Amino acid sequence: MKRKRHTPEEIIKKLREAATLLAGGQRLEDVCKKLEVSPPTYHRWRQEYGGAKEETVKRLKELEKENTLLKRSVADLSLDKAILKETAEGKW
Repeated sequence: MKRKRHTPEEIIKKLREAATLLAGGQRLEDVCKKLEVSPPTYHRWRQEYGGAKEETVKRLKELEKENTLLKRSVADLSLDKAILKETAEGKW
C-alpha cells in the first residue's frame, strides 16, 4: 500500500464507512483493503478518533497547535527572566 497522510476529516469519513461495512458483515481485512489502510492503522485511528465529529477533531488539532506555541512562548519568557535576574544581581 502506498503511504498517504490523511486529514482528520478523511479519517473520520473512512471510519464511518468502515463501521457501515463491518456492520454489513464484511471482514476487517476486506474493509481495510477497500479503505486502502492497514489494519493497525485502522485500529489506531479508531482509538484516536473513535466517536469524534469533524468539528471536534478540527478544534482539537487547533488547540494542540496553540498549546505548542504557548509552551514555546513560556519557555522564551522564562529564559529572558532568568537572564535579566542574573544581570540585575551583578553575576554577569
